[in-house]
Amino acid sequence: MADRLVHRGPDEGDIWVDAGVGLAFGHRRLSVVDLSSAGHQPMVSASGRYVAAYNGEIYNFRALARELAAHGHEFRGHSDTEVMLAAMSEWGMPRALDRLNGMFAFALWDREERRLHLVRDRLGEKPLYYGFAGRVLVFASELKALFGHPGFVPEIDRDALTLYLRHNYVPAPYTIYQGVSKLSPGCVLTVGGSDGSNAVQLPYWSARTTVEEGLREPFRGTAAQACDQLEELLRDAVSMRMEADVPLGAFLSGGIDSSTVVALMQAQADRPVRTFTIGFHEDAFDEAANARAVARHLDTDHTELYLTHSDAMGVIPSLPTIYDEPFADASQIPTFLVSRLARQSVTVSLSGDGGDELFAGYPRYQLGRFWRVAQIAPGVLGRAISWRSPGEWDRTWTRVGRVLPRSLRRRRVGEHLHKLATVLGGDSDSVHLDVVSLWADPHEIVLGAIEPTTVLTNPQAWPAVDELTERMMYLDTVTYLPDDILTKVDRASMAVSLEARVPLLDHRVVELAWRLPLEMKLRRGHGKWILRQLLERYVPRSLFERPKMGFGIPLHDWLRGPLKGWAEELLDEHRLRAEGFLEPGPIAAKWREHLSGRRNWQDQLWGVLMFEAWLERQPVYA
Repeated sequence: MADRLVHRGPDEGDIWVDAGVGLAFGHRRLSVVDLSSAGHQPMVSASGRYVAAYNGEIYNFRALARELAAHGHEFRGHSDTEVMLAAMSEWGMPRALDRLNGMFAFALWDREERRLHLVRDRLGEKPLYYGFAGRVLVFASELKALFGHPGFVPEIDRDALTLYLRHNYVPAPYTIYQGVSKLSPGCVLTVGGSDGSNAVQLPYWSARTTVEEGLREPFRGTAAQACDQLEELLRDAVSMRMEADVPLGAFLSGGIDSSTVVALMQAQADRPVRTFTIGFHEDAFDEAANARAVARHLDTDHTELYLTHSDAMGVIPSLPTIYDEPFADASQIPTFLVSRLARQSVTVSLSGDGGDELFAGYPRYQLGRFWRVAQIAPGVLGRAISWRSPGEWDRTWTRVGRVLPRSLRRRRVGEHLHKLATVLGGDSDSVHLDVVSLWADPHEIVLGAIEPTTVLTNPQAWPAVDELTERMMYLDTVTYLPDDILTKVDRASMAVSLEARVPLLDHRVVELAWRLPLEMKLRRGHGKWILRQLLERYVPRSLFERPKMGFGIPLHDWLRGPLKGWAEELLDEHRLRAEGFLEPGPIAAKWREHLSGRRNWQDQLWGVLMFEAWLERQPVYA
């Protein structure tokens, strides 16, 4: 099992076994802090009570080590793993977890209480899967490790496949395999009993509670005071994530989030920060020039790489084995390529992910306020939008966009308008699900399946939030962020043995963000208002004030052009019918319409293509 995760830890690996208990830990190490043998894992605590196999980083380990030393603890080395074990010995599991600031997934065996704890960080930056191989409980950082156990017999979960087609990822706690689960962020799974059957999962940190407490006790100061407090927290979050005994850099797109992270890095560095970006020859998708301008202003040591469709084709065959289950966020391709580019120079890279969910950066959040107004006459508005095709709206907007400010120019306006038309007639509880759904009725596409309930379809799991925009932000934070964004970043970076760190998801920043009033995030049609104010202290507004682009690729054109042959082979109706998972008719209809140029179905089709590519590679794991 550990051998299948060498990419996550290429530097060394070992196993620890307690045959009498029937427990074994395997570990692969990417040496980042304390490169000596004192950081070797699996690690036994100095007290002898705890044993851990641990993936991630505890960023405040130095401060904790000083505090623990004052309590009499002595340390063999200076690894964060050793500090985490000492914290467990000193304070016990619940109190120790409250003290940890980091990204982590770990297994902790308590020899005294004979309990196994599986733990995942608050926001879900690091993954943890668990299930049964016969009667044996197995767990790992990636699904591919489970195939290393001779008792593991995978069976595709058709119900989970419906969720995948709706979202282009499989949301937690589900996986593509029956009987295998993702541990939810901020949770501990405690296992007792000789056969592991006595298992209880409880949260130690709750995004829902954080939201409710933040709204109940809002920030009372001025906007300038809020910006000062956010800057202080983010500077500290960035500073802690710059702690490493190996070369370190950052991803830089030139957008608000990554530019803020890099600006705060450079302000605290004693030499130019290494920054990395990916560019495209298609102007509508190219952010490299923007990143280059920010890098020049901040005086970073900047590297960029321009991509072609051939580069994308080179990555596609490896995507099923990188992600282990179907995963269809097309920005997985440039994310992998920028990770590979960075790994040539550094071992750790900071990322700007998380800003959209915390500070209302996605365009869909503006729907929250518009939706109430639109309910006055939803049918009229819906018909007014639908009378023109998405392509016609795009062409009109392109002409109008020539005279609009850069901040109002958008890609795929037609598709977004038609999506808006479909949600106007619904109720507020269904708005977010309608907006984020790709295949609206995936149970009609997947043969013999029933779509399971998720947090998106269960209002009882939502916080007490009246504002639709804030509810959408919360739902993205507990679904799209961990299951799409952070999954994409973790797998793409770890596939090349690069550690990615995300300062904006420091839990202190998250808690402050939810105390800030919505008008400090979304103002005059622009999201991330407070982050813009902060960034302007370091970078001229002219270098970052432009439409949100995202880390996309020109997939719609590539599917009609250089990727067409590959796609047609995977979407062949006879092939789909023979496999017996998907109903070919609706898929073929969207493919024909996409090829004609009348509609852009790239996201829906990419989901099917990534499932088919993944299905084709399944024998690799057997």
